[in-house]
Amino acid sequence: MILNCLIVDDEPIARDILRAYISQVPYLNLAGECRDAFEAMQVINRQPVNLIILDINMPRLSGLDMLRTLKKYPAIIITSAYPEYALEGFELSVTDYLLKPFSFPRFVQATEKALTTVNPSFSSSASTGEKEDFLMVKSDKKLTKVFFYEITYVEAYGNYIFIYREQDRIMSKQTLTQFQEQLPGNRFVRIHKSYIISLHSVKFIEGNEVSIGTKKLPVGKVYKDNLLKKLQ
Repeated sequence: MILNCLIVDDEPIARDILRAYISQVPYLNLAGECRDAFEAMQVINRQPVNLIILDINMPRLSGLDMLRTLKKYPAIIITSAYPEYALEGFELSVTDYLLKPFSFPRFVQATEKALTTVNPSFSSSASTGEKEDFLMVKSDKKLTKVFFYEITYVEAYGNYIFIYREQDRIMSKQTLTQFQEQLPGNRFVRIHKSYIISLHSVKFIEGNEVSIGTKKLPVGKVYKDNLLKKLQ
């Protein structure tokens, strides 16, 4: 499921950060950005919105006052530099309360709560273990926690693999097929006998190559149809 989310914040820098975070989460779609509560209420009335990422301190009408004026609203994640409003926020049944500045993993945690609120079946799948957002990878005599959202692509290297993240790569002794079995099928796809990619990292496809960040990786003929199907 894709959540159409709306950023409501009067600070341009805060909107920039949220926009960058949202672009990295595969189940989020940025439906719009608003600088105040009145603008947000107009957007809510004219298009479907599943999630509002809402600042509290805004000119004319605060985020909490906006919620009080609405008879019904979608999932809400509050963002604020002020912890004293947290109780008031949860009394209004908000999904989560993020204290600025917050990290990307904390943001993902909050949006997963929102996804569970909007689509309870996501919670059901979690009880079967499908929701785990990370795996432990054995590498260089240690176990490293690797979040799925960190992985851009995985490359086979004989009986080893390289797991590429934006900041580094991890080498692990296992085959590409063994590693693929540990990945959520809705977030990753095999594109070649030597490569698995993260769907959210795809920038574009040109001919038989796919662009992942600054890399262009080959797409095998037998894998291309499945790649295109997953990206639809």
